[in-house]
Amino acid sequence: MRRIAIGAVLLCAVAQVFAQGCKPSPLGERELFLRGTFNNWSASDEHRFVYVCDRYELYAKLSGEQSFKIADEDWSSDADFGGSAAELKLKGGALSERFGGAHKFQLLFSDSRAARLQISPFSGEAPQLIAAPTVTDPVALSIRFDSRDIRDKSPFGAVTPGKQVSYSFRALPGIEQATLVIAKRRLEGNQELLEYGEATRLPMTASKVGKSDQVQRWSASHNFAAPAIYGYHFEVQIKGKTFVYQNKRDPVYWTREKGSMGLGLVDPLPEQTKRIRRYRQTVYAADFQVPAWARDAVFYNIFPERFRNGDTDNDPRPGRDHYQDKDVEFHANWLDKPSKPNTQDGSDDTYNNDFFGGDLAGIIAKLDYIKSLGANAIYMTPIFRAASNHKYDTADYTQVDPAFGTNADFKRLTVEAAKRGIRVIPDTSLNHVGSDSPYFNRFGNYPAGGAFDDGALNPASSYASWFKLDAAQAKPEDQYQGWVGVKDLPEIDKSSPAFRAFAYGAPGSVMLQWLDLGAAGWRMDVAPWVPDDFWREWRAAIKTHKADAFLIAETWFDASKFLLGDSFDSSMNYIFRNTVLDYAAGGDARKLYPNIELMREAYPPQAFFAMMNLLSSHDQARALHHLGWQDDADRDAQALAKQRLRLASFMQMTLPGAPAIYYGDEVGVGGGEDPFNRATYPWADLGGQPDNALLADIKRLTQLRHKHKLLRHGSIGAPLHLDANVIVLARQDGKTWALSASNNDSKAQTVKLKLAPNLRGLRWKDAFSGRWLKADHQGQLQISVPPLFGRVLISH
Repeated sequence: MRRIAIGAVLLCAVAQVFAQGCKPSPLGERELFLRGTFNNWSASDEHRFVYVCDRYELYAKLSGEQSFKIADEDWSSDADFGGSAAELKLKGGALSERFGGAHKFQLLFSDSRAARLQISPFSGEAPQLIAAPTVTDPVALSIRFDSRDIRDKSPFGAVTPGKQVSYSFRALPGIEQATLVIAKRRLEGNQELLEYGEATRLPMTASKVGKSDQVQRWSASHNFAAPAIYGYHFEVQIKGKTFVYQNKRDPVYWTREKGSMGLGLVDPLPEQTKRIRRYRQTVYAADFQVPAWARDAVFYNIFPERFRNGDTDNDPRPGRDHYQDKDVEFHANWLDKPSKPNTQDGSDDTYNNDFFGGDLAGIIAKLDYIKSLGANAIYMTPIFRAASNHKYDTADYTQVDPAFGTNADFKRLTVEAAKRGIRVIPDTSLNHVGSDSPYFNRFGNYPAGGAFDDGALNPASSYASWFKLDAAQAKPEDQYQGWVGVKDLPEIDKSSPAFRAFAYGAPGSVMLQWLDLGAAGWRMDVAPWVPDDFWREWRAAIKTHKADAFLIAETWFDASKFLLGDSFDSSMNYIFRNTVLDYAAGGDARKLYPNIELMREAYPPQAFFAMMNLLSSHDQARALHHLGWQDDADRDAQALAKQRLRLASFMQMTLPGAPAIYYGDEVGVGGGEDPFNRATYPWADLGGQPDNALLADIKRLTQLRHKHKLLRHGSIGAPLHLDANVIVLARQDGKTWALSASNNDSKAQTVKLKLAPNLRGLRWKDAFSGRWLKADHQGQLQISVPPLFGRVLISH
């Protein structure tokens, strides 16, 4: 057991001791959460502490090295615990620990109001700290509402303003009163602020179901006036008791609100309305348009510094180039592993300062390769001047980093890419800049004029209004705000008119400059940290300048609020990533696929069909690592991980959305958390050993997607078949249908589908083998699905 002292005075403490030696929580009714890299720093119910007698407790399963803090939902100053392993304090930095399975976390408070955190491994079944509410009333238990059943909610899914939505549920007789409760949601930041406004309560009316007196249907309708995310639930009175029919309890990846919708659950009405698990209704702008080309895109995602060195003359040089106030490191061997400080790998103790020489010239040189893979769009992490190898610490938004080339090289990239039918999407952050930049200039590496020249406030700087500066603080590091506490990344005051004009408002502003140089749109880093009104103005400026610019948000949780037609067209789909990888790793499809169904229901269709469906990224372990790949694993284990990757890629290419291949995944590049997920591409001419058999299979899958339009455009409904291993989906585009079946079992699985009457007379051709299938005289189609892969059948 590790014990970590917390030397912090807790405010709002209550010293009174009550029955059986228990004490009230010093934080009152506020709740604490374990927030860290494992849940994108969100306050999720899955990682919510429960106060038990005299301490907060949590049982959680974590793996690998994780950074975390303990905080309430709002990051309140008196409930935000962090610091070093030796001493945690209020508003301290994040802890970093390595985990390997289930752990018990206990936060205990002493009479002196100090506290300590105990972390211990845990085996067995975790005790249920929160008693699940029980309902025994047969009428209450008979209530059935399925948000994806057109009989219960019509029309399906997201709607536009002015559209009347009908809601109804079925139940046995005995309900005295039923109410549909609707409230507008407010979600800000990284889900820190989540609340619902004043509720609209609509009485529901009862009617018979058919000629039977044994079942009633209760109904109500509502016309949503404006784009927003709304929550709804049902309250019913039975024998003087009030019950709530609400969203179910299953977790949604990265998302604070539980419940994947569909069939819900009935529970006693909780004392606190914040405990109601609301269904969510998306209402989006009627004029919301997503570029038509987006749903046809197959992205190739590149971390430029590690893809290809096309110009050795611009390589960073130790002794000449610097990272902030330190030297840089350069790998002479392209196939080296990325450096990780304090691991005895021979590197220094600085993060993000090791370079391999990848650049824009290297990408240009490999455009034919990218096209041959089947990609028709490139998403690149930032290329603007910056001190680090990842370039999210922007030093100059208007210039390509010298180690990557020049602005002319970017123009050449977009021109050459366009010749091959490839679009280019750059990336940047409008939330923070680098401390080593002319805008801030903390290290004095630029001419005077930054807001924090050489470590001192400069209120006369033309950039001072970009930041929230506080001269009253004694320590320089306390005089400005770093994004999530990272002082290397000074956070921009997004309300600054000067910054807004610089970023997108003025003629020739940064966003427009790069569109004019050939960019096809933008991917925006840490979108949730930027206020909604900023994104509204930003979208309007970009779409006015270039109507078909594709705008992608970096969000990890349910992205509905960004897809209302006033900010983004799409988002990096981390819910998709986790769902598909966990399924490919052997997870129960019945528990996982509801994550996809949630998005089908919650997202406007034009956005759902354009989501950036990734499997790997520079922020998460590579797909192969997630699927069991280890460098030192035996050959069979490595082969199994690659076959699971083929299954995940099959899902990518047959589901709605724009697939995104992270450079090197297609040839078997593994790698865990940062920095190992940012390894170099193993080019054969540089001594690498790309897996060409895997590459051929990925190409076959991208070709499948490009060949069959209905895999990109075809409508999709609920699964035709769903069990622990097999998912069967139907797609329709005009008169053409496709059936896609996937299987995550190590053995082939055979399923029998009872086809709808309109499909029974069709012949089905296997898109891979060319074999023909047809339903029997009873309308049943038998499909054998290969192990750890899938089949696509096209109607004829």
